[in-house]
Amino acid sequence: MTSPTSTASIPTGGTLTLENVIKVFPGRDGGASVYAVNNVSIKIERGEFVTLLGPSGCGKTTTLRMIAGFEFPNSGRIMLGGQDITYQAPNKRDMAMVFQSYALFPHMTVYDNIAYGLRIQKVSAAEIKQRVERILEQTGLAGLGKRRPNELSGGQQQRVALARCLIIEPQVLLFDEPLSNLDAKLRVQMRNEIHSLQRKLNITSVYVTHDQAEAMALSDRIVVMRGGQIEQIGTPAEIYRYPASRFVADFIGQANFLPAQIKTATEGQAQVEMLGRTLTVKTRQPATAGQTVEAVLRPESVVLRRDASLPQVVIESVMYLGAEVEYTIMLNSTSLIVIQNDPAIEDIFKAGEQVGIDFIPEKVHLLL
Repeated sequence: MTSPTSTASIPTGGTLTLENVIKVFPGRDGGASVYAVNNVSIKIERGEFVTLLGPSGCGKTTTLRMIAGFEFPNSGRIMLGGQDITYQAPNKRDMAMVFQSYALFPHMTVYDNIAYGLRIQKVSAAEIKQRVERILEQTGLAGLGKRRPNELSGGQQQRVALARCLIIEPQVLLFDEPLSNLDAKLRVQMRNEIHSLQRKLNITSVYVTHDQAEAMALSDRIVVMRGGQIEQIGTPAEIYRYPASRFVADFIGQANFLPAQIKTATEGQAQVEMLGRTLTVKTRQPATAGQTVEAVLRPESVVLRRDASLPQVVIESVMYLGAEVEYTIMLNSTSLIVIQNDPAIEDIFKAGEQVGIDFIPEKVHLLL
């Protein structure tokens, strides 16, 4: 029998695979059918934390509900650990979900809320006590076992909801926008706790959110969805630095878009002309000389200097944010966002000031 602080009995979870999954809902009032999820394929490895990210109506929640068994696909397969679970009932799947609303039993204590799943499984009282005490410690709830949900803060209630899922030791842990009801400071705190606990327990996790910062902070990989389809799958760094489309670039963080002309191209790099300057930039897809493309520049990849030899721009507005200053500038009738990290007070530009603009070539990404 393991000690109360041991995590040895908690499994690492199973590989979860979605193969060409489609979900169609009938149209309203006899209208055309709606493809909520359209030919989605994802493979989530054991112990991996994957976030489904996108705007409202992109299909992320429907995808999560099909993984959980609350919805069934019209076609395609869902596999867990090599077993086909596509049409398996939710209670037969070795999964647990942390809901946005917490869904705690108000008449039960914290202890009883957490122990509920084990009692359904007819686990012995001695083992329930040991496992509940262990999970209370792991989730920062030690000493709160006798309280009821209405005696807890929002963050503590969220921990109870998380503990109730973890204690049944599922292969897969699902999160349905669990932090959206918390205030900004508590959301960051709980985000950090979820990240730390998931890494410690190494449990396969699927997380749904529309919050880009949340997805970037938590995920091993992000699945960006739009209109029921996958726009891009990648690590947070890949998604941010090398967006596959204008939509992804614009949805993840802030982005500036500028026209660029490819002058010459070889494998892995191209010479591009942009704003009268020729830059050598890396490419991740084949490029063709003479091709007109869009260049993505993140606000922190644009440099402003008091240098008359550079192309000149006018500072339209200045927003001081403490650790950074955000400028809006006008460039050939195009509005751009520029971020200056931790500038000295004397180095902060003023609205109306004319300054030179430069770019960091290795940070320029071409949409090909």
